[in-house]
Amino acid sequence: MDRTRNKGFLIAIRRFVRDRRGVSVLEFALILPVMLTLFLGGTEVTQGITIKRKTTIVTRSLADLVAQDFSVNDAEMSAIFNAANAIMAPYPTGPLKIVISSVAIDANNIARVVWSSASGGATALERGDTVTLPDGLNQFPNTQLIWAESQYDYTPTIGYVVSGTLPLKDRIFLRPRLTDKVCRSTGGQDYCDAPTS
Repeated sequence: MDRTRNKGFLIAIRRFVRDRRGVSVLEFALILPVMLTLFLGGTEVTQGITIKRKTTIVTRSLADLVAQDFSVNDAEMSAIFNAANAIMAPYPTGPLKIVISSVAIDANNIARVVWSSASGGATALERGDTVTLPDGLNQFPNTQLIWAESQYDYTPTIGYVVSGTLPLKDRIFLRPRLTDKVCRSTGGQDYCDAPTS
């Protein structure tokens, strides 16, 4: 009787070892976390790269719009900032902050803010503030530059691989295209030159 029991037990073990019905489920269970990480991580990174690219396009496009004008009033500046909505579509513009400024470089190669406008909760630069420009840009005295900066605070929807908020930034400096300086008309005043001192 013991021999029959042992033989039946061995047969059951052999059947269990040869049974391959659960192997696919087990392999899938082992590979699923890797597949999810690749898929969700790839989606988050791709979306971040796309938003970074759109942030760069916003910065360059808005700076170019200002650099092609002689003078910008409040209505034009509002329309220029609104152009960011079309560029950023289909992504929301709530996390987007933009600052556009005119910077004058004096005879001593010191750069000062002529005017500055901001959108999306960003802080405009103060008129007359001295700013540090990248190397080489302040080597042309008695000129002006249009300086545009943008920042998009990207928070992944799922946050599976990329967690927290990533500040995606860009900036550009352009020379005015049609004139030596782009003036800013606001509050009944025109700001064309940096204050002296």
